[in-house]
Amino acid sequence: MNSNFWTVRGYELKGYNKTNLTPALEDYLEMIYRNTLVESYIRINTLAKLLNVRDSSASKMVKKLGELGLVNYEKYGIITLTEAGKNEGEFLLNRHNIIEQFLYFIGCEDNTLLQTEMIEHYISTSTIENIEILYNFFYDNRDILERYINYREVNLEK
Repeated sequence: MNSNFWTVRGYELKGYNKTNLTPALEDYLEMIYRNTLVESYIRINTLAKLLNVRDSSASKMVKKLGELGLVNYEKYGIITLTEAGKNEGEFLLNRHNIIEQFLYFIGCEDNTLLQTEMIEHYISTSTIENIEILYNFFYDNRDILERYINYREVNLEK
């Protein structure tokens, strides 16, 4: 029997997620970053609304992000990203977009956002890079893309 298998939590405890960010913290940071593309700051109530959580939950998570040096936040004030927060937020949004784009590309149109959210927290950076390379390969080689689409359609009909 192979003893290399673990639960998701087991992999987390073994340190396979090398960052200090939990999936929830990643979601908060990604949303803060998304908002900074429109405004330079965000408030707790706006963040909570965007993530469908209570203000108190958002406040606790922002405090943790502050302790990690990713955001600047004063109680009842505005939230801004530090330079490290901007860099990490940009990575998280890019990772999200690559996965979502790839899922649409391969024909997964049901619950794509949900699937993206579930995948993005447990996929390695190198896998993301390879997905992006594969997507770009198909995009740059439309003849092969058409062959793939036809192949997929035929196989889905079976």
